[in-house]
Amino acid sequence: MAHATNEMGLELASSPHLRDRDSVPAIMYTVAMALLPCAAAAVYFFGIIALLNIAVCVGAAMLAEWLTCRARGRPSSLRDGSAVVTGLLLALVLPPRMSPHLASSLQIMVVGAAVSIVLGKMIYGGLGFNVFNPALIGRAFLMACYPVALTTWTAPSPFPGLQAVTGATPLGMFKFERQLTDLGQLFWGNVGGSLGETSAVAVLLGAAFLFYRKVITWHIPVTYLGTVVVFTAIMHAVDPAAFAPMPFHLLSGGLFIGAFFMATDMVTSPTTHRGQLVFGIGGGLIVSLIRLWGGYPEGVMYSILFMNAITPLINRWTVPTIYGHGKGGAA
Repeated sequence: MAHATNEMGLELASSPHLRDRDSVPAIMYTVAMALLPCAAAAVYFFGIIALLNIAVCVGAAMLAEWLTCRARGRPSSLRDGSAVVTGLLLALVLPPRMSPHLASSLQIMVVGAAVSIVLGKMIYGGLGFNVFNPALIGRAFLMACYPVALTTWTAPSPFPGLQAVTGATPLGMFKFERQLTDLGQLFWGNVGGSLGETSAVAVLLGAAFLFYRKVITWHIPVTYLGTVVVFTAIMHAVDPAAFAPMPFHLLSGGLFIGAFFMATDMVTSPTTHRGQLVFGIGGGLIVSLIRLWGGYPEGVMYSILFMNAITPLINRWTVPTIYGHGKGGAA
């Protein structure tokens, strides 16, 4: 950045003039720390397999980023911590065990991590240029390539590595069997599902840390969750037999981890507060529509990816008016 000093001794420099002590690595590792309660809950409910899954996804994501940087002839970007966060998020949104054969399950995770990094981030030019959340790109790719594996759920067990017992997620049980799950189990996490989405209290602890460190703001999570709350409450009031109660939707599936850790991604979400409100409301409506009337019991992944796609338009629509200019043109 160019510096100069005028006759009054004032330093003149190009923008940016306002600086923050937070750096990209500091933010990324703060997010990683906030995900630790989710990771700990996953290990508690699903056993050592959860720890192995996390290690494989994080390791594969870091290796994919290093190899991509080498192939492009650029310095390694591993120090920014984004590959760690991407691998950790991917592991937390995948089932504990996607195949009876452990090697096959881990192979699927390696593929997902590589796709998350290469197609979700590096192909656009690296961190800051990607359009979609990389971890969700990886999961969407796996969902298209391995639909059976991605919908094979393991019930919580203290020894899942010895005997994996399959079972449906709470959303799947209601969607196909009209069976509700106890809200207490949903809150603490003693249910089937992806590693990081089962324990609502673990996600909330991590979200509280993000708010404390001012890494995220309330605009997207509150509007995202609030839209789901209002929409599902109305539909349950209209037809209680066909639609699950609002608290069930709020605590089930990946709604919390999506709202606090995926939708709030700084790169793929709107930059203005008004845009963030639009993003949250739109995402909440989409996930509600998919859950209530779609053929798939969950919709968080698709809702966030769809809103990622229109984020550039949201930014354009909600850009603040330049000072001195009104709606009628130049002042």
